[in-house]
Amino acid sequence: MPTDCISYQKSGYFTKLIVDYLDEKPELKSLYNRFPKLENFKSQIEEKALNYPLENRKILVNAIQNQYKGFIITEDTAKNISLLSDSKTFTITTGHQLNLFTGPLYFLYKIVSTINLCATLKKEYPNHNFVPIYWMATEDHDFEEINFFNFKKVKIKWNAESNGPVGRLSTKGLDKVLKTFDLELGIGQNANYLKELFENSYLKFDTLADATRFLANELFGSKGLVILDSDDTSLKQLFVPFAREELSNRTSFQKVSEVNAILVNDYEIQVNPREINLFYIEDTLRERIVFEDDLFKINKTTLAFSEKEILELLEKNPEKFSPNVILRPLYEEVILPNLCYIGGAGEIAYWLQLKSNFDANNITFPILLVRNSVVLASEKQAQKADRLQLSWADLFSNQQKLFNNKTKEFSQFKIDFSEQKEHLKQQFEKLITIANQTDKSFIGAVNAQQTKQIKGLENLEKRLLKAEKKMHADELERIIQLQNELFPNQGLQERIANFAEFYADYGNEFIQKLISELKPLEPNFTIITL
Repeated sequence: MPTDCISYQKSGYFTKLIVDYLDEKPELKSLYNRFPKLENFKSQIEEKALNYPLENRKILVNAIQNQYKGFIITEDTAKNISLLSDSKTFTITTGHQLNLFTGPLYFLYKIVSTINLCATLKKEYPNHNFVPIYWMATEDHDFEEINFFNFKKVKIKWNAESNGPVGRLSTKGLDKVLKTFDLELGIGQNANYLKELFENSYLKFDTLADATRFLANELFGSKGLVILDSDDTSLKQLFVPFAREELSNRTSFQKVSEVNAILVNDYEIQVNPREINLFYIEDTLRERIVFEDDLFKINKTTLAFSEKEILELLEKNPEKFSPNVILRPLYEEVILPNLCYIGGAGEIAYWLQLKSNFDANNITFPILLVRNSVVLASEKQAQKADRLQLSWADLFSNQQKLFNNKTKEFSQFKIDFSEQKEHLKQQFEKLITIANQTDKSFIGAVNAQQTKQIKGLENLEKRLLKAEKKMHADELERIIQLQNELFPNQGLQERIANFAEFYADYGNEFIQKLISELKPLEPNFTIITL
């Protein structure tokens, strides 16, 4: 079976905004800094080097080293943390929620895209260093989005209460989740490894942030991945001037609203700004800051502050302020010597709304790269596709369209009456000409007869297609079954399945294959046969 990649633009899974971005449509140029091409990183390095303060590096390194206390750090990760002190070192960053046991497969694709881009850049720019960063979304509070993962069609869920930032959430109760997972895992060396990995991650650490750090470090520490928790007082201190600007002048609301007003004419808007794009957080609280009656109020609480009081609180306790989706990218680029953000299509779509706010705050806007996407197929599935004469373009197509196209392919007859319909239309055009020259009152009757005849041909076409579907039912059923295996619920495998499903069968070879085959600067679906 051919393993050539399917371009994102032709896959049918990306919005018009992302397709136009990937096609470098000139009307979108003002929304980004540089397009993700290898040669463009030279200018990005030069710009970031000028605009990233050297003193920030020391604060960043100290914060990361403190966060890794109590963890076994690989030699490669330790080296990368130290390199961040060097003015010739830059980061490539991806971010993700703290999904239970990594959540959907695309978590791995994000991380591998980041690691591989660093390796590519090091070859091209050997005098610089490039460090892959996983930004843990520890301050998110959408627990229902992260408290489960799917393993072989079984939803494994963590039932717990969470109201504050999820990174601070206790891991109590995850022993019950492990028991459920263990029942589904089965036996074998890989199954035992996955069980131990879950146990060591979630049962030996007290918070979800620490558990996720251990898990990601176990999977990718050998590749030098550096894991960053943004819920950090010393890092928040660097963001104080920008949070002050937000509270005092509402700059992000104005700038992003202006961009949205232009985008809405041609594209779907991914995010809308709030008047104030900051949350107030405690261990069990993360609520919006709203301005009402000349006071800064914490939504759904009785807390309220004057402008003077809230700015004093910001200076004294910056850890109590958490940027939302509009400001989190700015926070990231303030604290990191970052060149490129790697994210899913949805993430890149909202980043494209933000450049004017970066410009207003004099922060370099990063290169935006759509992460690698993958479809994993077993050797057996690839062979089945070959026997059924299916290409990857077939398998990516809409299921009903695939069903109809294959029925027509299998048929001994041409199930397409387009030629006959065109001939019929020509005949009726002649009749209408005659009617115009004789009695125009006949035109209505001629048109009605044409509609009736065309409809008759369409009905014959449908009946013939239906009959052929019955004749080739077995073969068509095998085709649909294979497509459903590779595209569960007629969607992307990477958004549903968990890595454990494939690790259980293929072990670490699965992750090594991702690292060897994913090419982050090529915007294609990568087909990997295991």
